[in-house]
Amino acid sequence: MSGSLVIILFLFLLATGLPIAVSMGIPSALYLMMANIPPSQLIQRMVTSLNSFPMLAVPLFILAAGMMNSSGITERLFEFAKLLVGRMKGGLAQVNIVASLIFSGISGAALADVGGLGNIEIEAMDKQNYPRTHSAAITAASAVIGPIFPPSIPLIIYGAAAETSSMRLLIAGVLPALVIAMALMIQVAIFARKFNYPRGVDRKFSFSEIKAITKRGLPSMLMPVIMMGGMLSGWFSPTEVAAIAVAYAIVLSLAYKELTFASFINNCIETLRSTASVLFIVASAAIFAWVLTVEQMPQQVSALMLSISDNPIILLMLANVILLIAGMFLESTAAIMILTPILLPPLVAAGVDPVHFGLVMVFNLMIGMITPPVGMSVYMLSPIVGLPVGKVFRACLPYLASLLCALVILTYVPQISLWLPNLVFASR
Repeated sequence: MSGSLVIILFLFLLATGLPIAVSMGIPSALYLMMANIPPSQLIQRMVTSLNSFPMLAVPLFILAAGMMNSSGITERLFEFAKLLVGRMKGGLAQVNIVASLIFSGISGAALADVGGLGNIEIEAMDKQNYPRTHSAAITAASAVIGPIFPPSIPLIIYGAAAETSSMRLLIAGVLPALVIAMALMIQVAIFARKFNYPRGVDRKFSFSEIKAITKRGLPSMLMPVIMMGGMLSGWFSPTEVAAIAVAYAIVLSLAYKELTFASFINNCIETLRSTASVLFIVASAAIFAWVLTVEQMPQQVSALMLSISDNPIILLMLANVILLIAGMFLESTAAIMILTPILLPPLVAAGVDPVHFGLVMVFNLMIGMITPPVGMSVYMLSPIVGLPVGKVFRACLPYLASLLCALVILTYVPQISLWLPNLVFASR
């Protein structure tokens, strides 16, 4: 059974609607059976892929995000973001982006952003008569920032797949996230004039209001500050930061008196479900990638790409096209585990830094969260806004312009991704 046949069978099973982990697992198991490799090899490879200290951060960040959602912290973050940019024209759309940037410093996942802030943001925009399609589109587009700004679950998974420092990757995400947020804010400012969006707040905040909102929001704002400070100082590893995030979320929830034992148990159960889903995909993708490696598929793809050109600009362009298409059909975790060992070698051979490519890869795949046919953010938002999925997809299309512009900038100006980690690690 050749590597090409394994890929064809995977694509066929995926097209039938089987879960992606099963679609990867069945061809891999058939390959091992036909190659007379004992089943224990399958189990060993899958278990080994999960036996990773950095991967322990995944369930911890999922739990931290769940705790923040259920404790009223997201509402405080939204009010604080309104204080910062609410008086701009189209203020609530701008607040949407800023709130997503702040929340991404807690959750590390796009869907957590949509789930945590989506209802609050859309309800507030409804009160100012924003079209629901516009509200849904900016909410989905701004959620793309989540997995770029640290902490980032996809970057941690990429670090494990690429055998690259998760710490460097997380620190590298700071400036790219700001670039993406700025690109979206510029587009919203243009739309605000075109569609005459109202100001989010039509008056100046009084000093007492500023003081009250800051007092309410500051403890929540300190979480990303503590996490970033711990990583930049070298005091904490990404996994330790995740544990601190959980502890801090519990302390805040108790301080706000909004944490009940029942909600805590529900968060733990949801974390277990989400973690099981993610890790099942990681384990299946690990054995699938191993089969492709045995069949020398990465070497063949590498040789093919390098035969086209050894110019990093051209190779990055080709990788972007592949990743954008993959993001339209594959779940991001599976895409990272499958494509990293295939695309990374020729790019590294051409002189591309693996940390830089990690940011480019994750951003590409996050754009897939708002593109058909498998844009998970859109499917999650559709019932929240009460609109058909197709309408939400169409509303998201204009925001691809700013996201793709940001992608081009991040792809061809690698120092945006590399300057901060190089600065931090050079000083140690």
